[in-house]
Amino acid sequence: MILITGATGFIGSNYAHLLATQGEEIVVCDWFGHHHKWKNLSGLNLADIVVPEQALEWLKHNKISLVVHMGAISTTTESDVDYLLKQNFEFSKQLWNWCADAQIRFIYASSAATYGAGEHGFVDDNSIDYLQKLRPLNAYGWSKNLFDMWAVTHTARGHHPPQWAGLKFFNVYGPRETHKGPQRSVAHQLYEQAGRGETIKLFKSYNPSYPDGGQLRDFVFVDDCCNVIEWLRQTPAVSGILNVGTGKARSFTDITHALSQATGQEVKVEFIDMPAQIRQHYQYFTQSDMTRLRQVGYPQEFTSLEQGVAEYVRFLKDNPGF
Repeated sequence: MILITGATGFIGSNYAHLLATQGEEIVVCDWFGHHHKWKNLSGLNLADIVVPEQALEWLKHNKISLVVHMGAISTTTESDVDYLLKQNFEFSKQLWNWCADAQIRFIYASSAATYGAGEHGFVDDNSIDYLQKLRPLNAYGWSKNLFDMWAVTHTARGHHPPQWAGLKFFNVYGPRETHKGPQRSVAHQLYEQAGRGETIKLFKSYNPSYPDGGQLRDFVFVDDCCNVIEWLRQTPAVSGILNVGTGKARSFTDITHALSQATGQEVKVEFIDMPAQIRQHYQYFTQSDMTRLRQVGYPQEFTSLEQGVAEYVRFLKDNPGF
């Protein structure tokens, strides 16, 4: 059995569907609440469902082969830092310690938000000296970097799972993210605007090095993220912090063009003022350095933005509300 935290969420639910195609037993560790996240698990035959508060007790009495820890407070605007630390740091430490003691493998979600404005690059350097230099732009990114540093420190001390991997996901888009509301990917938000016949709205640039719509991100299709997790499951000798992106930054204008191609409709764009409160922390460029993932042997190619958006549009047309 494989335990997935955050299994009703974006990456977690997509990975659960991938595991299901291989006949794996899946244990969901998550809250369902009053939302429609349960739909993300539609069609899956689940071995069990556990709420996070009971996860450690459940683990004591059940045999699993792997913990895939995708659960987190991922809202980049979350201002309750105590809440972030409880979920993103303390719970992660508890799972790590249990896996280390029980000698169970552990794969968790870090984030490209740990890199901040990228002043120290976007290199998945595993040294504590490098991680301490990073200056995330929000408390979410800080909480993720805090656990990365904790993991590296405890690995150096010899208390770690037999395999562990922290995945620094870049700008992920794809199926089963509708529940994220305002935190949905740009691709999903622009698709909805275009579907309503609206003019797509993008932020103006306030950096002379980037034209309006020329802000650059490393957009990575969620299927690629799941493929990396699955490759790690099949490759237990690989451990450490790893970037998960495409290694190629693309602009917001590129997304509008990809949407136009995928929908067969002309997409009109309007550039609007960026809210003053986010201008000073706005990222104009992110691009993962994928050297380390390739060096440890990851063989698959990553989906191009055009192909990913086309697949995503087909999914959204066939599965409204997902």
